[in-house]
Amino acid sequence: MESRTGETRTEQLGRNVNELLQELRVAQAGVQILFGFLLTVVFTAQFRAASGFEKALHLSAVLLAVSATALLAAPAVRHRVLFRAGAREDIVAMGNRVVVAGLVCLALAITTTVALIAKVVYGSVGMAIVAGAVLVLFAILWAVVPRLVRWRG
Repeated sequence: MESRTGETRTEQLGRNVNELLQELRVAQAGVQILFGFLLTVVFTAQFRAASGFEKALHLSAVLLAVSATALLAAPAVRHRVLFRAGAREDIVAMGNRVVVAGLVCLALAITTTVALIAKVVYGSVGMAIVAGAVLVLFAILWAVVPRLVRWRG
């Protein structure tokens, strides 16, 4: 059976898998840069002098970045393991779910990292304001706007 674009279901699934894997390349680059930054922070003198709260915030950001890395890599790993098994539909369905979860972890890792920086530079009030603004930015761009476009379309 052909889709509206003239593709067979197999061709459509193949295109979906390729699009998914291409999108992951972009997201994974951001996670890798953030993760590298977070790993270097612990080796500074300023980090050793940080408060327990700041260290907990840092560890939270690291764990969120690790989660984002694992979730965003999962579709590529699943594809590699199952690509000869004719499991494209499963790869796409699972891929969509874990990519969304991975992007949520990435947004939270970035928000937590920015919150940590704001805490060190501006204190608790500055941290709350900046973290809230970053979280709202992600929510609008990654959740609200796409839903509005889908709703209008």
